[in-house]
Amino acid sequence: MRYVSTRGDAPVLGFSDVLLAGLAADGGLYVPDHWPTLLAVTAEMTYAEAAVEIMWPFVEEDLDRDVFEAMVVDAYATFDSPDVTPLVDLSALAPNLQLLELFHGPTLAFKDVALQLVGRLFDHELQRRAEKVTIIGATSGDTGSAAIEALRDRDAIEVFILHPAGRVSEVQRRQMTTVLSPNVHNIAVDGTFDDCQDLVKAAFGDRSLREALKLSAVNSINWARVMAQVVYYAVAAARTNGGGRVAFSVPTGNFGNVFAGDVARKGGVPISRLVIGSNRNDILIRFLEGGVLEAEQVMPTISPSMDIQVSSNFERLLFDAAGRDGHAVTALLGRYRAAGKAEVGPEVWGAVTSAFTGARVDEDETLATIRRVHEETGVLVDPHTAVGIAAALAKRGDEAIPMISLATAHPAKFPDAVEQAVGFRPPLPEHLADLYEREERCDELPNDLDALRTYILANTTT
Repeated sequence: MRYVSTRGDAPVLGFSDVLLAGLAADGGLYVPDHWPTLLAVTAEMTYAEAAVEIMWPFVEEDLDRDVFEAMVVDAYATFDSPDVTPLVDLSALAPNLQLLELFHGPTLAFKDVALQLVGRLFDHELQRRAEKVTIIGATSGDTGSAAIEALRDRDAIEVFILHPAGRVSEVQRRQMTTVLSPNVHNIAVDGTFDDCQDLVKAAFGDRSLREALKLSAVNSINWARVMAQVVYYAVAAARTNGGGRVAFSVPTGNFGNVFAGDVARKGGVPISRLVIGSNRNDILIRFLEGGVLEAEQVMPTISPSMDIQVSSNFERLLFDAAGRDGHAVTALLGRYRAAGKAEVGPEVWGAVTSAFTGARVDEDETLATIRRVHEETGVLVDPHTAVGIAAALAKRGDEAIPMISLATAHPAKFPDAVEQAVGFRPPLPEHLADLYEREERCDELPNDLDALRTYILANTTT
């Protein structure tokens, strides 16, 4: 397995080099040079056993299998459910509807499923090379805390996480800013998540900074993140419907989570459709409706992790839809950046809509869905999960095919929205019960690359 850039002009790399590189040198995202047929998993396998089988084709050229197995087992031992990603029956709400709970890791969000492994992969590879790296990441809420938890106190890694000031929930912020490890630096940027993401990409585009600090990334621009997320689609499908066809609904912001579902589908997992759930920031839904990428102003919502207008991982899907023509993708994105709008053409649009559908869900419907799910099933969900459930109900199609909706965060991460819907605040789990009393450490920066560069150089020890 080799890895190529979605923009066609970066070196072809192996897995370990892609892991440490994060973003490709030409500004693109790395993807496998072909989609392998994924090894079959069974409902009887443990999550770790299935994870090794599913991910092995992506890493086998670079890792010893025994070493990889040990890292996988260690990563998923940090989860509080023996199933790691348990399924919960929601058939009282709608026939054949299930909820895939992805929030049983240490920071209560689906990002833990990938990042607990990615942190160990980084540590292994850096120790093998006797090197250090500087991680720069942008977060709309959950990636930051999951990355920090996975990378804290690791001597070979310096971590800088940017979040949009005032645009993440208090629990999300405190999960980041109360980690006082010396290798962790939290930055509140005066801007939106898209601004944070643009700063990270600009830092990677600064060749002198990138080479001096050996910059790398752990948000979903890093292929290893997507790879690890493919697993729970395969596992959930194997545990549902006797291995027959299933559909998934995914609340979607940066597109990495649902793209992992598409990788699973291309690898042979019997997925009949992938439903995208979007809040008011609905660039992806508008694309599905008309084949045009057009950015609008980011609107703050009660599902802040999806308050995005530039979905980075969508580039990976466009690359496939455009026949893996990196230069065509580069030209398309150039038109989009220049005009804030770009039409992809009927062939690319048709390739996307053949597998994906979606629905936008407004604030009132999100709250109503939280309330309805609780009243009819007794299950409490966060606002992002509610968006996914509402989209599933709107776009599920054939009710004979099981629909699996992804629960991406614990409801206690968004207590204000949950309380508004059901009248009470969900408690934090015991290991985070004192979160509101912990000391915080965070620095504020303007939306400016020079300010970010100066800050990183002043605070890194790598």
